[in-house]
Amino acid sequence: MPRLTRRGALALPALGLIPARRSEAQEPGFSHGLSVFGELKYRPDFPHLDYVNPQAPIGGVFSHIPTQAGFNQNFQTFNSLNSFILRGDGALQMELTFATLMARAEDEADTLYCQAARAVRYDREGRRLTFLLRPALTFHDGSPLTMHDVAWSLRTLKDKGHPVIAQALRDVEEIIVEGDDRLSLTLAATAPRDLALTVASLPIFSRAYYASREFNETTMDAPLGSGPYKVHRLEQGRFIEYDRVANWWGWQAPVMRGRYNFQRIRVDYFRDRSVAFEAFKAGQILYREEYTSRDWATGYDFPAIREGRVKREEIPDETPTGTQGYFFNMRRPIFADIRVRQAVSLAFDFEFTNQNLFYGRYTRNHSFFENSPMAARGLPTPEELAIMEPLRSLLPEGSFAEAVSPGVSDGSGADRVQLRKAANLLREAGLKLDKGRAVFANGEQLGFEFLITDPTSERIALPYTENLKRLGIDARIRRVDPAQYQARVKDYDFDIVTVRNGIGLTPGDGLRRLFSSMDADQPGSQNLAGIKNKGVDGLIERALAAPTREDLYTACRALDRALRALQPWVPQWYRATHWLAYWDIYERPSNRPKYGRGSIDTWWRDAVKASTLGKGAVGD
Repeated sequence: MPRLTRRGALALPALGLIPARRSEAQEPGFSHGLSVFGELKYRPDFPHLDYVNPQAPIGGVFSHIPTQAGFNQNFQTFNSLNSFILRGDGALQMELTFATLMARAEDEADTLYCQAARAVRYDREGRRLTFLLRPALTFHDGSPLTMHDVAWSLRTLKDKGHPVIAQALRDVEEIIVEGDDRLSLTLAATAPRDLALTVASLPIFSRAYYASREFNETTMDAPLGSGPYKVHRLEQGRFIEYDRVANWWGWQAPVMRGRYNFQRIRVDYFRDRSVAFEAFKAGQILYREEYTSRDWATGYDFPAIREGRVKREEIPDETPTGTQGYFFNMRRPIFADIRVRQAVSLAFDFEFTNQNLFYGRYTRNHSFFENSPMAARGLPTPEELAIMEPLRSLLPEGSFAEAVSPGVSDGSGADRVQLRKAANLLREAGLKLDKGRAVFANGEQLGFEFLITDPTSERIALPYTENLKRLGIDARIRRVDPAQYQARVKDYDFDIVTVRNGIGLTPGDGLRRLFSSMDADQPGSQNLAGIKNKGVDGLIERALAAPTREDLYTACRALDRALRALQPWVPQWYRATHWLAYWDIYERPSNRPKYGRGSIDTWWRDAVKASTLGKGAVGD
């Protein structure tokens, strides 16, 4: 999913973006692409992206369980085909059914190229963003797609869309339709650097379709789309299939040539990972990205693997791994004292967990920007200090020292040194041990829940809760169904949850969504920890105003220090590779996109392989 800094930072002509050909743009100053820092790899006349095969055959099924979700989408179930609002549990990959003005190139850090749009211009001084539309565009029912639909979509998403989208669009001050094929937007002076990319990546809806329907309601009717796929069939909560639109106008856009070569994309839902794995081994699912180290280490020894009918591989992940950890709900009074959070963090024995549950395949997460040049290391550099010093009085204590990192245990599962440090911190926070119970001054025991949805998370959390009980903490695991989990998280009705938020190579307005005070109490926001710190807010704004990529990375390292000093989480783990397994019926280009897996949108079905594989794979 599209996951999002200051006035003028995206000023395309000023930053040297390559202008579009006059025959395409028809007006000077227009470009065929957008990039935050003007780093366009492809020239205006590029025929297709370098990592695709424009002659790839079309056909076959790609069945999988997606590893990314956006907005109201739920990995374990769905009850709505409206995935752009807060209500309901949206079906995964509904975004495939909608066109966007521009589409991403995954061999560049943050670049979009024209899809429904044929050209784009950004006027720095006037803060005016203008798009020109390709001719003769239609929705799936043949009705015309014009800039009136684009304008309606943006206004509706700003007013009624999921809070993450609505908040991102708050700096769009004016939307002006200048003709069926021309649209201009005026952005606020405070608009984040990447707002233009956000606008260009949002779905285009039919205003005529919604003239008789409510946009912000859940529905199991497939909305009228305009994208490369449309809903084929589904069974609520079990699977949904998307069929490729053969005559889609978008196949002529250079950014889309050679992409999405499967006739059908199928998304399956399972509430238990072990059941999902069995379905893959049986050929009911054709492609799987593995996230369970135990299965990767020991589970891939079944007949189809031994016979070569199923392949597996590890490919490098060259993107930031995101912020994965147990996040405290700091809105809860029990987590108001940082010493309590520090004590709870010390009780997590990663070294024991990694060796005994993960087969030593993970690395401890230290940073909110792990696996990237934005991760802070050691003491602040002079460049980082220059950003931090004006905010010194507002920043969390410890921001100017060594970057805060989690403790390292002896791997025993109950490191006495670590637990002793944790007990001392609890005492400093005013708790005392009373008959084996860590209690506050009013006699109430410190206790909380880990809210989870699957048995794998329970297996990991159990040793952790045992250590917390050794400290006198009443630590419990509450496993709920996916719908209840989604509802509770949206309303911040939890103590601790596991969160993994992706942060891209060019962080923008998404930093506000994840860490700023303005989003801390917004229902459905991504700031699940409830972080409210004016110093953090200031560093976010410095990052959003950074004029160059290096300045952005410096600001993010400073922000990383402050967030880590605040300790809103218990860092978990990461790996800098993707674990992929798939039935051997696919082929792919020789080049893989640097910042993506490339599987769903660049691979294709190999008819010869599929015919020799035999039965057992869905759709072949």
